[in-house]
Amino acid sequence: MTLTHEPIEGEHFIVVSETTGESWEIVVGLEVHCELATATKLFCGCPNVFGDEPNTNVCPVCLGLPGSLPVLNRNVVELAMRLGRALHCEVEPSVFARKNYFYPDMPKDYQVSQFDQPINVDGWLDLPDGTRVGIERAHIEEDTGKNTHAGGSGRIHGADYSLVDYNRAGVPLVEIVGRPHIRHPEQAKTYIDELRAILLTTGASDAKMEEGSLRVDANVSVRRVGDTALGTRCEVKNLNSLRSLGRAIEYEARRQVDLLETGERIKQETRHWDEGAGRTRAGRSKEEAEDYRYFQEPDLVPLAPSAEWIAAIDAAMPPLPAARRDALASSAGVAVTETSVVIAVQRDLDQLALAAIAAGGDGKRVLTHVEHNLSGDGATDLNPATFAQLVSLELGGQLTATQAKTVLAEM
Repeated sequence: MTLTHEPIEGEHFIVVSETTGESWEIVVGLEVHCELATATKLFCGCPNVFGDEPNTNVCPVCLGLPGSLPVLNRNVVELAMRLGRALHCEVEPSVFARKNYFYPDMPKDYQVSQFDQPINVDGWLDLPDGTRVGIERAHIEEDTGKNTHAGGSGRIHGADYSLVDYNRAGVPLVEIVGRPHIRHPEQAKTYIDELRAILLTTGASDAKMEEGSLRVDANVSVRRVGDTALGTRCEVKNLNSLRSLGRAIEYEARRQVDLLETGERIKQETRHWDEGAGRTRAGRSKEEAEDYRYFQEPDLVPLAPSAEWIAAIDAAMPPLPAARRDALASSAGVAVTETSVVIAVQRDLDQLALAAIAAGGDGKRVLTHVEHNLSGDGATDLNPATFAQLVSLELGGQLTATQAKTVLAEM
């Protein structure tokens, strides 16, 4: 079957069957795990550091040795609440629970998470185009260790042997569960861009997909255009870049429509994105609800953040990306959507742009340089007045665009 794809009204991705002429739309909900930027782990004093020698940042607590007891890291709760409030969530009394399952990267044979009483609930995230994506919950949990499977496809089945690094075990996470409000692969990518900007702005996480501190799973289903009932969803994993996210959603939509058009049903399952092959591959079935036998963690007391603590977090909240985007667009005289990349690239670059514009730099040209030529770590040390003067020289014809870029690199 040949399928064509076209965006409808800029926000719906429609799959059209050339055989039947029927139109299908995709429905996507994203689950995002972000590692919190704390110095130590969730329940112990081991360093929270990426890239250290395997199994060096471990202790009896994160290895789950008998007799060890967890001690909750207050900074984790603070960052989780700050992130929740930035996502317009209500902060609720919460409890930790044990999620019981066996896998080599889980030394305790259970994961400490939050189940029916998460700390953050009922929020939303507005995209630059005005789309509002609901946030069901944003709860705290501990990360697992990291498996490396040698030989075969790189997965545990068929591997020659497996190695486990427990440095990541016990690292604090917030899992952000989005509602199925996304209708286009590009919208999904924009959602992650906007969420990453919030994580950086609040200091909750460094949000580096390449290091695994920001991990995305996509729940994808399709339905006929005009239907309101949700279709059977598949959870797509192994999405380690925005490009992978967009391609995986498109492929999975095509695959599901192809099955439905030929009279087959969609199996609810986990699927893994194969970047090299450009397709998803079947993982474990989720046809029946998994029984993790959740029960309250007996070694941790319930959390009940005071109204004063929540108010203090709200009062200290820095300007969020939406407000920063509006301010920059107004100052530069451009559309709000033209400032999105600047806000997402690096913290404080928008402040440099605002200062350069205030010093007399042309708004559009300043934004062009900030977006394309000033993404390095030292960019925010640039003197705004000097930056504005450089832009004026370029617009006055005394420097070419290439020369201006070269000078900026030296500054």
